[in-house]
Amino acid sequence: MTDTTEKAASGTTGPAPRPTVPAPAPRGTRVWRGLTPWLFLLAPLALLVTFTYAPIANMVAYSFTDWDGVSPELHYTGAENYAEIFTREDLFEVFFVSGYYLVASAVQIAAALYFATVLSFNIRFRNFFKGVLFFPSLINGVAIGFVFLYFFQDGGTLDSVLSLFGVHTDHAWLGTPMSANTSLAGVSVWRYLGMNFVLFLGAIQSIPGEVYEAAELDGANRWHQFRHIIVPGIKPVLTLTVILSVSGSLSAFEIPYIMTGGATGTETFVIQTVKLAFQFNKTGLASAAAVVLLLIILAVTWIQRRIVPDERVDLV
Repeated sequence: MTDTTEKAASGTTGPAPRPTVPAPAPRGTRVWRGLTPWLFLLAPLALLVTFTYAPIANMVAYSFTDWDGVSPELHYTGAENYAEIFTREDLFEVFFVSGYYLVASAVQIAAALYFATVLSFNIRFRNFFKGVLFFPSLINGVAIGFVFLYFFQDGGTLDSVLSLFGVHTDHAWLGTPMSANTSLAGVSVWRYLGMNFVLFLGAIQSIPGEVYEAAELDGANRWHQFRHIIVPGIKPVLTLTVILSVSGSLSAFEIPYIMTGGATGTETFVIQTVKLAFQFNKTGLASAAAVVLLLIILAVTWIQRRIVPDERVDLV
């Protein structure tokens, strides 16, 4: 009886059936599957090449010519435009103006990080303050330039507000290089603060709440949470913001061009490049200047990425 049972058991526990392997798809189907992602990318890649890389290639080609931007004729001049840029001191002196915007960028990042940290916690009217901080980023840069042009003019809004507090001044806010550049840099802080604030706020809110709860159980206060949780958690976003701020400081254009046109020592490298191309009809020299600015921004970005490399942050 035992042998019969064992035989029955061995008969019912045979090898499991092998899973059926699906037949390979036809060759035509596999080809279309491989081409489908590229078909979706065809339109954006065409736009990117047409409106970004092709103009950059033309700009590099024009930088080796004496083209005036109007005449159909142009002559190859080699590296003369680049030699002129690096030998004329006045063409590089405008980079000192970028120092004001670099300082403003540091203030802007610090303020955006502060407000993002405070408003990431549960406080009253935080949605209202979020809207107030982000609102300037929604306004067109030209409109901002005209608004602050009247704000800083003699007897304008700023002087009127100061007079309410008993402060009367005859100072021309846009009349001297130092005060004008400081005022313009302050406008840039007001305009771009909201964008950095949103980036920081999104990065902070992506940190799991359990991390804060565990830190509070261990006795960590707000400063300890900021130093040991928030800053390491948003390091990639912070690095990106620094890169964008530095490149934006080197290529400042919109606000100083609208408010002063580069007068009173507020001319930036981009304003100078625009004047070379459209005021003095030196498109070849302006193209060379644009290439130099592009290389400087790429070099600064590379240095920043080497100093602060991307690191994967895992808080949980």
